Amino acid sequence: MAINRTPVLKRCRQLGLDPVVLGYSSSKTSKRQPKRRRKESEYGMQLREKQKAKFIYGVLEKQFRGYYKRAKSMQGVTGDNLMQILESRIDNVVFRLGFARTRKEARQIVTHGHITVNGHRVDIPSLRVRPGDVVAVHPKSQELLVIKSALVSNERFEVPAWLEVDIEKLQGNVLSLPTRDQIDLDIREQLIVELYSK
Repeated sequence: MAINRTPVLKRCRQLGLDPVVLGYSSSKTSKRQPKRRRKESEYGMQLREKQKAKFIYGVLEKQFRGYYKRAKSMQGVTGDNLMQILESRIDNVVFRLGFARTRKEARQIVTHGHITVNGHRVDIPSLRVRPGDVVAVHPKSQELLVIKSALVSNERFEVPAWLEVDIEKLQGNVLSLPTRDQIDLDIREQLIVELYSK
């Protein structure tokens, strides 16, 4: 399996992302002078948006292309469909519910089988949730330090409107699939659609 080993903060700097989007807090400011960039081409802008979306959700090219094809075959706006597919992945839902500090941590928690969906243990981070699904921390995993520390650090964490969380029971409900307005990421998905449409 391919793994992206690029240092997170370095990649955030390259893509112009705030590390907070990925769950990292970086108060460190760069002392280097910013490079003067040439005017970015249309293709360059489209590629940057695609790389940004792939990096945020931790998806590699083959899987991302598959998501685009699925979004294109769905009814509605392709870009909105793509964002909805990415946002409804179980690893992202675990992060959004506050059971993990970062998306990478959420992915690892899912892979190690610490999460259940409707009472069934899951270990596939790309599993997509549906409205009505109950996502919970497995009873045997509720005392894990990684989950407890995430809950402490995410006290002021705002859960999106399409999810509902019960911290006492360590479970969340998927109320609906997210609309584009409910996804608070600065991604211009229309540029990604244009890139793949060429």
